Amino acid sequence: MKLNKFIFVALAAASISSCGVYKNYERPAEINAEGIFGDAQDGSRSMGELKWREVFTDPTLQALIEKGLAQNSNIRQTDLRIQQAQNSLKAAKLAFAPSLAFSPSGTVSGGWDPYNRDEFKDALGGGAVKTYAFPVAVSWQIDCFGSLRNAKKKSEVAVQNMKYVRQAVETALVANIASMYYSLAMMDEQLAIATQTCETWKKNLEVTKMLMEAGQSNKAAVASTEANYWSICTSVEDLKHGIKEVENILSSLIGEHPGHISRQALATFQTPTVCTTGLPINLLERRPDVKQAEMALASAFYGKNMAKAAFFPALNLSGQGQFTNSVSGMGVVNPGGIIAAAVASLTQPLFAQGKLRANYKNSKAEIEIATIGFQQTLLDAGKEVNTALAAVHVAKAKKELLANQVNSLKEAVDATEKLMKLSSTNYLQVLTAQSSLLGAQLNEVANNYNIVSSTINLYQALGGGTE
Repeated sequence: MKLNKFIFVALAAASISSCGVYKNYERPAEINAEGIFGDAQDGSRSMGELKWREVFTDPTLQALIEKGLAQNSNIRQTDLRIQQAQNSLKAAKLAFAPSLAFSPSGTVSGGWDPYNRDEFKDALGGGAVKTYAFPVAVSWQIDCFGSLRNAKKKSEVAVQNMKYVRQAVETALVANIASMYYSLAMMDEQLAIATQTCETWKKNLEVTKMLMEAGQSNKAAVASTEANYWSICTSVEDLKHGIKEVENILSSLIGEHPGHISRQALATFQTPTVCTTGLPINLLERRPDVKQAEMALASAFYGKNMAKAAFFPALNLSGQGQFTNSVSGMGVVNPGGIIAAAVASLTQPLFAQGKLRANYKNSKAEIEIATIGFQQTLLDAGKEVNTALAAVHVAKAKKELLANQVNSLKEAVDATEKLMKLSSTNYLQVLTAQSSLLGAQLNEVANNYNIVSSTINLYQALGGGTE
């Protein structure tokens, strides 16, 4: 009677001290998202809330993104990993149910005299002895202290984390396809400018040669013009190679063989009117890397609960029943009989070489590590948003300045050509003005691409890019 009271008191005390293992994860109060954008603009609505089809309205680009989402190998592999995590979760849920095993067996035994001597027949049994058994075993672990529950919760976190991994892969895929698509559009414009300039410099070279023959120029001017012409021709070939290289990369990204990528002009991209960061709390709900960091913290939380639950008793119920003709203590009987047994066991760890305490300390350290990682992920996210938004503003501010520069250089080229016809300037000044114009035009196209690229980066930094 005293023993029963002692067991009851011990279990009650263990139950009270183990209440913490049944707690659900909650975001720590020290995780602070305020001010993570720095001086970036906040708004009531964020570009990260837009669907990718609302940002990338080009039908040709939309078709490429859809192909990528359907055929990209990373997406397909991630989907399979999500299935693996879901299978593990199902197994964790079934751990609450009893396990059932059926293991039938049969034995044939006996002695045999190779000389067939009559005096040994009785001693050898006179033939084979056949025994059989059809046992069914049942085992059930009672989750008194949350060990199975926390394992299930940890598996749920793993499934959710894999979904966020897929979102991260999908976000990066959409952004990369869009970025490469508009890179091709930029290089198309640069190639057109370089090709046109190449033709212009070919004519310039012919004119310079005629001027030299007329005594109005010299060999040095011809050589300089010719060198510039070959330089521009080289840049044309480099652009062609760059276009082919990007097309091949983009083809691989969408799961197709290398080939030509159809695209529209760079100017068809329309910057979304919603181009603000949004409130910091929204960042916690959208960015997949922030979500993954929080899932790592949640997983560490349930891991600590599991390590704590290991200190408490484990209650197991088991039973076995079998139909057999080999009854213990009675020999072999036919027909057989049924034997049944039931066992309840309570296992309380007393000494485990310090392993349980070490695991618990490690689990607490893991929570601290995950908390620090979560906060740092927020800081990195805020930095990316601030940098991307600043890049958008700078590129837009430079757009008008570069356009003015190109217009001024066009006027300079026109003016020097007219002055040359009046013989008040030499042809070298015309060539210099044309070189400056080429550089400014290429810079203008590059800046137009920077507007698109920084907008894509901002959209991705805000957690957009998915459906």
